[in-house]
Order: sequence, then structure tokens, then C-alpha cells
Amino acid sequence: MIYKYLILLIIQWSCGKPQGAIQMKFSELSVNPALVQVADRLGYQDMMAIQEKCIPEILAGKDVVGQAETGSGKTVAFALPILSMIAPGRGLQVLVLTPTRELCVQVTDVFKDFGSKLGAKAISVYGGVGIEPQISALRTADVVVATPGRVLDHLERRTIDFSRTRFLVLDETDKMFEMGFIEDVEEIISHIPKDRQTLMFSATIAYELQGILKTHMRDPVIIETQFFVDVRKLRQVYYDIQYPSDKFPLLVHLLKHTTPGLALVFCATRSEAEVVVKNLRSNGVNALAIHGGMTQNMREESLAALKGEKVDVLVATDVAARGLDIKNITHVYNYDVPKTPKEYIHRIGRTARAGEEGDAVTLLTARDHDNFRKILRDEGVTVDEADIPQFEQVHFHRDSGGYRDEGGHGRRGFGGGRGGGGRGSHGYGRSGGYGSSRGGGGYGGHGGGGYGRSSEGSRGGHAGGYGGRGGYGGSRGGSGGYGSQGGQGSGHSQSGGRGHEGHGGYGGRRRSRY
Repeated sequence: MIYKYLILLIIQWSCGKPQGAIQMKFSELSVNPALVQVADRLGYQDMMAIQEKCIPEILAGKDVVGQAETGSGKTVAFALPILSMIAPGRGLQVLVLTPTRELCVQVTDVFKDFGSKLGAKAISVYGGVGIEPQISALRTADVVVATPGRVLDHLERRTIDFSRTRFLVLDETDKMFEMGFIEDVEEIISHIPKDRQTLMFSATIAYELQGILKTHMRDPVIIETQFFVDVRKLRQVYYDIQYPSDKFPLLVHLLKHTTPGLALVFCATRSEAEVVVKNLRSNGVNALAIHGGMTQNMREESLAALKGEKVDVLVATDVAARGLDIKNITHVYNYDVPKTPKEYIHRIGRTARAGEEGDAVTLLTARDHDNFRKILRDEGVTVDEADIPQFEQVHFHRDSGGYRDEGGHGRRGFGGGRGGGGRGSHGYGRSGGYGSSRGGGGYGGHGGGGYGRSSEGSRGGHAGGYGGRGGYGGSRGGSGGYGSQGGQGSGHSQSGGRGHEGHGGYGGRRRSRY
């Protein structure tokens, strides 16, 4: 329950524009004329809903909580009024906390773009890079955009001074809490003068955030926006892929033949993102990755390439992409299906913005069906099945084990050689394959396979496998089963027991399950 003293302003908006309303222009704001000139030069004319409602409240000196998605214009909503109220050259007056380094850099860029005409100095402060240059820059900074961990480092070293800080902004607050930064944020706030203006922005205003509202904000104005996908502008489709080995070749085909603009490909893990990027490059696709396992220099190079429009495809994980406001994305590809409707909406909301059209494409294999059903239970999500086009088979290489090119569709099953592979490698058993066009086949054959390690040493080895009886079903509706008799094997020298006997299969390839 939101506290009774809060003022609730609910605005509905689509693609960044309020429905049925005349938008206010930046030229109508009572701010420093230099800021209006910069807004015009950067292409800002009509204000988005979050900007139109937040900016006057912030200029009036009120604490504000803004609920808005990435790409809604929220950064400008707080940066512009703050810059209008600070006096450059009088110490560190603004602290903005962000959950990720990428968002930190992007927010800093907005402050630099608007603040350059005023002489305001904005810097980024985050971990993973040398601290000495930051210590030097902090001496003359007016605005600091930072991640919580590195701020605590500076507090311990006494190299950051908040005595003149008048504005505190918590950006992507829900994500900071999800990442476990709540105690860090509380500690940082304790070092900032209480006589300040506090602003908080979040994709959702969850119960967990109310502690911040009650403890650290004074009669805040709550500006809540409701984001929904404009189905007239966003085409949502899925491809139900029978053979997992077809997933990557289909992605390559779609990127090369149906994606004229910038594409964003989502993977579930860092390692998968890296492998997908390497294989895309080897197949002539201009792709870059961005994920938490990259060095800061590599991440900045990827962002710079995006900003300079020198890349066609960005492959990212959800965490790394959170907060990235990437312009002109025409296609979002779910190479790995998200686990929840919320994550799905976050992903697809990165295209079809500002009245432009976009495509959200999901690539399904058997392992994705459970997650996809959860997504489709959301009444606000409607995804149509698309016919799989003819596409060329291309090689997909992993550094070790996994899906192997030589697996084929009827000889050696789902990759793998003869069972468990070598030390530290993966394999999915032998014999079987995926069945013929009329029926049974075997999802991994009857062979034992060996999903885990076969190493010798103290950790032992996993003896089980994904092999099994039964077929996955053919393109005309075979009678096989998805299950297996084997076991994945887990722990130390265990034989595992993850598999289950399958019955019935999934039916024919062209019969939609959704």
C-alpha cells in the first residue's frame, strides 16, 4: 500500500507518447535557454510523458518517484532540470546511482551533452578500471554518476566528498535491489546531507522500494506510467524449431535476409552470448557482444560501435542490456526464451519505439516450451506462429563439447560422438537422431551418452547421459517420447537420474501447441 501522503499521478503511454494528449515542447520549459538549445540540437522537441510530468515537479523542488522503462526518456527527465538548478564549479552537487557500468556511462553522456554549454562537469565512477584517474576527476566534478560498489571504495578511501551534494538520483532502483545493492545504497545515503532533493526511477514500484520512500524521501510525487506494446507497430512471432541444430542456421538466415536494421539478440548466459557472436562473425554477420564477463574496455568498445552505427547485431544478456538505451533497433531476437512475461516485455520493448515499426522474434526448441507457455499466459502478450522459411545449413562451433556440427539428423543424434566425450567435454549420446518424417526416431538414441565430465581425479565423473528410448515425434506426428531413461549425473561420481520415460511425443511439426 502506497503511503497516504503520496501524490499519485497515473499516465498511460505508448511508444513514449501519451495517448489523446497534446505534448508539451521543450521550448516551453522555464529552464536555462542553453539547455533548450541543446535539446533542439539533439533532436528533442516534443516531450515524452515521463519528461512532461517529472520536469516541472523537479524544478519545483519536490522529491519524485518516476516509474518508467528504459527508453522512455527518463534520463533527460531528471538530468535537464537538475542541470538547470546547479552552479558549476562549486563542488560535487549531484550523485546518480546506477546498477550497471553501461547505464552509468550512458547517463553520464546525457549529463555531458546537456551540461557542456553550462560548464558543468560530469564523470562516471565504476569498478573494473583504475581508481586513481577517478580520484583526480572527483576533485572538480559537479555531477557524479556511479555504481554503488565503487562509491563505497571511495568513501573508504575518503576520496569523495558529499558535503555539498544537493541532488540524489537512484536510477533503475528495482534492478539495484535485484542485484543485492540495497545495503550499499543505504550506506551511501547515510553519507549524503539530509537537506537534499531525492529522485528515484524504476521500471516497477514494488513493495521492496517503499522502505526507501518512507525513510529517505519527503512527500514524494509518484509519477506512474503504464507501458504496453502497440500491436499495430510491433510484430511478434515465434518459430517452432523441431531440430535444435536448426536454431542457429535459422537465426543467421533471418539476420541476413529479413533484418534491414539493427538487431538485438538475447541469450541466457554470458558464455552463450560469446559463442553466438563468434559463430555469427564466422558466417559473415557484423556482430558484437555485451555481457558481464567482458572487460570494461571491451564493453565500452561495443557501446561505441553501437553509437557510431558500426555494428549490425548486438548479442546481449538481460543483465548487461538492462539500462542500455539503444536507438533504431528494428528487430529483437529471443535466441534463448526469457523465463517470465516481465522479462519478455522488457526485451521486446526495445523496438517499435517512438512510432516506428519493429519485430520481436522468438526461436523455440523443445527446452523452451515451458517458459514460453508462462509468457503466453500473460493476457497482454500475443505471439503468432510463423512458417519456417527455407534456409541454408551453416556450421556452429563450440570451443568444447555441446552441440556439435557433425551430429546430423539421423546418425549420431544431438551432437556428440560416442558417448561421454573427453575430459571436461560434453556429448549427448549416440544412435537415434530425431526420427524420420513419419514417426519414432530417438531424441538422443538409446545410447548412454555422457553429459558431464568423464575425468578421473578426485571429483569423479558423471556416468549418466541424455540418451533414451522413444522418439521426439516426426513431422507427421510420430509416436515417440521426449523423455529418456538415462540420467544426467550430478555430484561426485554419481550416475544421476534426471531422465524420464517419454510417451506420445509432441505430435506433428505443423500442429501448433500454442
